[in-house]
Amino acid sequence: MSYYRRSHVSVAARRAKAIREIAKLRKKGIEVCPVKTEGRKIAKTFWGQAWCDHLEKFSDYSNRLPRGKSYLRNGLVCHMEISEGSVEALVSGSQMYTVSVSIAPLRSKRWDAIKKHCMGQIGSVLELLQGRLSDNVMEIVTHAKTGLFPHPSEITLDCDCPDWSSLCKHLAATLYGVGAMLDSQPELLFKLRGVSHEEMISADIPISDSPGKRRRISGDAGEVFGIDLDSDEESGASKKTGEAKRRGKKRKMPEPARTEADGAGRGRQPVFKGIDVVKMRARLGLDRSQFARLIGTSSSSVRAWENSAGQLNLRKKSVRALKRAVGMKISQARKELGSA
Repeated sequence: MSYYRRSHVSVAARRAKAIREIAKLRKKGIEVCPVKTEGRKIAKTFWGQAWCDHLEKFSDYSNRLPRGKSYLRNGLVCHMEISEGSVEALVSGSQMYTVSVSIAPLRSKRWDAIKKHCMGQIGSVLELLQGRLSDNVMEIVTHAKTGLFPHPSEITLDCDCPDWSSLCKHLAATLYGVGAMLDSQPELLFKLRGVSHEEMISADIPISDSPGKRRRISGDAGEVFGIDLDSDEESGASKKTGEAKRRGKKRKMPEPARTEADGAGRGRQPVFKGIDVVKMRARLGLDRSQFARLIGTSSSSVRAWENSAGQLNLRKKSVRALKRAVGMKISQARKELGSA
């Protein structure tokens, strides 16, 4: 009597095969982003760990998710891309499988409630993305039903492998891969849910747009934005009034980072902080390596900039590149990266 017996493939052989598959894709001109982990733990930061913990809370996933951990640790997730409402991945198995995870956008009512309950409790974008949050805010954003993370009913899974189960190991590896990616790019969670993380900071920042008046922001907003929000184009009467008030008073003010629209380039040296870099990269939707290529520096330099609390000590070349990136559109950045 004959029967089929599946031959065992060692971890080393699987990893070597995945490396070959990645090389083939790159040879075809396809830009791939493999998901890499270090050690036994899939995610180490607040957002990455919170994502994994959230998925493991649901019985639909808890029994089958562990199958994907070894795939991810062994480097078999050869490519992953996270966009609004979608996660696309290529996972190496007996062959290369295409995985697609669709996630419904966060409902506006739920998002508004999250922002309302977090109002005034988050000091800056940097604190938010680094997960330096109070226990109350952590509880709000990670709540299984009313938080930022999707319910199983909001997730649609698809893999072209022959496994009949709704959650195969390739899909499980992809779901864990999202957590691993959030370690270095936490802003991707907000992008995935179709919302802007900056709204959690600016939700309680009143801004007056009346003509001729200064736009004031409350709290720690100067650190949040790292830019001067005063209007440079005041009316002639407003300028005269301002000059009269300032006459006879000498005050030294720290020079803020300024965009081209604010007048940078008129002999004033732009100043950047780590939060400016965080915001720029998040707005353009780039990971650190992509942003580093755009600026013309290394990923480690970008990481060091983002982790810096004060004014950055940059070379003129980096200042010029950052100044240019301030006014750059997403399409322009993608075009430049594609032609680089």
